[in-house]
Amino acid sequence: MEQLSLEEFRTNFRRHTHAVHLEMKEHYGITEEDEPFRRFMAGEDDDYAWRAGYFAAIRAATAAGTVVRRIRVVREPLNDYARFLLHIAPGNIAAGEQIRYLPRDRATGVEFPSEDCWLFDSSRLILVKFFDNGRMDGFYVADDPELVRVYRHACAQAWERATPFAEYVDG
Repeated sequence: MEQLSLEEFRTNFRRHTHAVHLEMKEHYGITEEDEPFRRFMAGEDDDYAWRAGYFAAIRAATAAGTVVRRIRVVREPLNDYARFLLHIAPGNIAAGEQIRYLPRDRATGVEFPSEDCWLFDSSRLILVKFFDNGRMDGFYVADDPELVRVYRHACAQAWERATPFAEYVDG
């Protein structure tokens, strides 16, 4: 599998009209989130400057017509990290993402693959891999048509069952 740099990964938002991000882990070891997560747990404010690059990429993509969806598969009650992601989700939505939450008890029967992914135009699969210690390894292009089919099916089922962010928060 070919590993992509962050910039190479972000070009997919300019080349495709539909993007789905499937998140299935209980916690992510994203280095850039360490301090913001600490602040969240301490009840401190955050200016979200650390998310500026991502927000800019999503705003540009959605302004150009790309639909960006994110599905978070979560265990309830939410752990601290899942609450942190729920707390920062309005920034993603303001940038143009559509976010849905799928509690694991409503995901019965969905055959989830092992890795998180970004699926572009239902055909370009980029796996998001992590090391055993939880830190992000990187973005990897997966060209296997059967694997793409498995992810496409899982993403479609998960999106259909998941609850839109506003309903999930109010529910």
